[in-house]
Formats: sequence, C-alpha cells, structure tokens
Amino acid sequence: MNADLLHRLEKITKEEELILSGRNSVVKNLYTTTKDFVVDSKKMLEKGKLIDVRTHTRFTHFPKHKHNYVEIIYMCQGRTTHIINDLSQVVLEEGDLLFLNQNAYQEILPAGEKDIAINFIVLPEFFDVAFGMLQGENMLKDFIVDSLRQDTGKASYLYFKVADILPIQNLIENMIWSLVNKQPNNHKINQTTMGLLFLQLLNYTDKIEQADNDTYDNYITLSVLRYIEENYREASLTKLAEDLNQSVYSLSKLIKRNTGHTYKELLQMKRFNKAVELLSNTKLTVADIIAVVGYDNTSYFHRVFKEKYHMTPKQYRN
Repeated sequence: MNADLLHRLEKITKEEELILSGRNSVVKNLYTTTKDFVVDSKKMLEKGKLIDVRTHTRFTHFPKHKHNYVEIIYMCQGRTTHIINDLSQVVLEEGDLLFLNQNAYQEILPAGEKDIAINFIVLPEFFDVAFGMLQGENMLKDFIVDSLRQDTGKASYLYFKVADILPIQNLIENMIWSLVNKQPNNHKINQTTMGLLFLQLLNYTDKIEQADNDTYDNYITLSVLRYIEENYREASLTKLAEDLNQSVYSLSKLIKRNTGHTYKELLQMKRFNKAVELLSNTKLTVADIIAVVGYDNTSYFHRVFKEKYHMTPKQYRN
C-alpha cells in the first residue's frame, strides 16, 4: 500500500484515544442505538452516501454485533481475528478480504497499533452498478449476489485470500484512496471500481479460504459454478467430483442444497443461456450452436428450448 495513505490510516482516532486512556471498550453509542448492538448505517454514513470507509477500532475487544449494511473488511497491514456466527474464527492477514452480509454476527479480538484494517460500509444498492457490469446470466455471479442480499435471511460471509493478486490489491487501494480523499466524481468511480473488483474476484474463487463447514460449502459451490461456466461444453459431474475429492452423491446433495438446483439443471441453464447469446449475436446455424454448447442430440435441444422459451430457436433469432 502507498506509504502516505498507510500513514494516514495508522493515526490514532478519538475513540482509540479514549480506549488508551483507560476506557477499555468501544463507545457503543457511536455505532448503534439498539441493545442488541446492530451497527447502524445511519451512524456510519453521511446522509445520501452509499459507501464509506473507516479504520477498524484497535486496542480493545469489539463485542459481538451485526450490521444493517454489507461490510467489507480489507487488511492493510498486520492481522485481525474475527469470530463469525459464534463458530468460525477467521484470521485476516495483510491483503485479505472479508465480505459480511447483514445477517452475519461478528466479534473481533483486540488489534495492535500496527494492525490496520479498513471497514467498507456499503448499502446494498451501491452494488447495482457492480452487478450490472457482470453481464448476462451468470450462476457464479448470482451465488455471490445472493450471499450479500439482505432478504435471504441467511448469515453469510466470503473470505478471499488474495494478497498475491496485484489487480485486486490495486483496485481496493484505489477505492480507499478515493474515499479517504473525497475524490471528485468518486461515487461513479467507486461503483465502477467495485464492479471491476467483482470481475476479478470471479477469477479467483479458488482463493476462498476454507475456514469452516459453511465456508467450505461456499468454496465447493463456487468451484462447481465456476467449473460449469468454464467447461459447459464437456462438463462431467464424475470428473468434477474427483477433482474436488467428493463422492458424486455428496456433491450432488451439496449442489442442490446450496443452489436450489441439481447439477443437470445448472448445466442446462448455462448451455441454454449460451445458446441464446449465440442466437442473438452470431450468424452460426442452429445446428452449429447446438454442437458449440455441448449437445449432440438435436431433437432434445429443440424440445427443451421450446419448453423453456415457448418458441423455436429460429423464431427466437427472428
């Protein structure tokens, strides 16, 4: 990270001065008005803003809490230890990213002076531009979107160990710099930068740390979805299960539980989404498109296509 920016982020805050002078706990009324300690976006964000950053409060235990916004934590330097949903211990090292949705509980063990973490406070609507940049129907994107949506009712987090991925590090630093310096046009710039960050993260689902069973399930699910996205023409559940060291039966159950669809349904969705894209944007014959997306049974393709879109491929193209 840029030395001047890091120097600014290292400065002791007024709350930290109180803690160091003997208070020994966070000042709760800075964060919430509720007894159950829900950190309130209205206290964290200026009116009308959809995103901001603040440094994590050091020198004391940050008690169990949740947020009414999406929190993204980036470890600039040092490390912090997070207990999530009372069960999972996640140790963020320099360069790591942690995404928490509004239903996840979190507490944080005391951090030292050189442990510099940045908290992104993000309202869900801020992601509209970012998710719009992930063009087309993409099951991998949908899984990440669902993990951050407020109305899923599921406590969820995604933990990326991406310290060695330079484009991701640069994008995060750009957003921090823009927000700290209140750069002109920063709203548009930061929404676009967040979109670029998500595009990069889609390339590195293998960097999700397997911290516990829930996160391991997320890792497996993301691996399945990425495999289908990249190998839909010749995708094989048996080969995928072998690659992920899973039995076909257990992998099939996990896929259904985490996505609501069977492996066959997910593969079919991807193939038909690709077929529709090719019908709309190329002059390939229908027969060629059927072969390109991985089907060798043309009558099956035509039957399922008509069931799904209520017209033939030729009618869809016209």
